[in-house]
Amino acid sequence: MDFRPIPAIFVADAPGLDFLNSVATPVDVPVDWIADGEGLLAWLERSGMVPARALAAMRAQFTAAEFDSIAGEARALREWFRSFVGEKKGRPLARGDLRELAPLNDLLARDDRYGEVVASGSDGAAAFEYRVNRRWKTPESLLMPIAEALAKLACEEDFTHVKACEGPKCTLLFADHTRGHARRWCSMAICGNRAKVAAHRKRLKERESA
Repeated sequence: MDFRPIPAIFVADAPGLDFLNSVATPVDVPVDWIADGEGLLAWLERSGMVPARALAAMRAQFTAAEFDSIAGEARALREWFRSFVGEKKGRPLARGDLRELAPLNDLLARDDRYGEVVASGSDGAAAFEYRVNRRWKTPESLLMPIAEALAKLACEEDFTHVKACEGPKCTLLFADHTRGHARRWCSMAICGNRAKVAAHRKRLKERESA
């Protein structure tokens, strides 16, 4: 499976689903953007989940093999949570579903975060805000913003409106935040236009055979 032929896709309107979409079939060939450690680092930077400065510091401190190992853990996390979403999408989550999220809570419990007061704005006025930061001590810490995005997906999204793209070969997921919740495609530029072209060709064939 190739994993860097095109830039990673972010069309889900929910960071947790964007992570699940880090493996997809946007055209005809499956693509895995986190197939190895370097792919994971690139995806985390592109998604904005980890600051570029932190990634650069970690690249200088840890080996490619260590990042490859964490990428394997990220893929396992992705496939486990993809199964959860696949089973639950289309309906609200129920209290009983919490039991299935125990592995995610176990991962979140290993997080190493801290808060600080920082200045906001550019003028001289006293404008402070509370910001939560993360200590990037080990390659495992790269999993923490992903786990947080998955937790927010479970807590903040109405799974009734979590959908799979209707493209015949597409595997992308998205949160439908449109008015009326009528979204059908991962994006009009990818699968929506294909569907329009296919429908147009079908109409032409029907006219020719009539």
